[in-house]
Amino acid sequence: MYIINLTYHRPMEEVEALIEPHLQWLDRYFAAGVFITAGRKDPRTGGLIIAKDIDRQRLDAIVAEDPFVAVANYEVTKVNITLAAEEFKALVGI
Repeated sequence: MYIINLTYHRPMEEVEALIEPHLQWLDRYFAAGVFITAGRKDPRTGGLIIAKDIDRQRLDAIVAEDPFVAVANYEVTKVNITLAAEEFKALVGI
């Protein structure tokens, strides 16, 4: 799976202006079965997305479609989950 760490580099007003198209982008890839979870950081300096283990080039293309590319930097990390608490066992091997 992949952890996609977004960090805002533009003022919050610019981020807010892109919230709706960003949420539509998220919805599209949740519906396509690519994204597992997503949420804002606290404090609100960016966000985090967890994606399934798909081809990295495909993931990079998906990330490039996010309207937030104008206001955030992205760090993508591939993670091979091997251990999990009982309630998260479904994440092992994703």
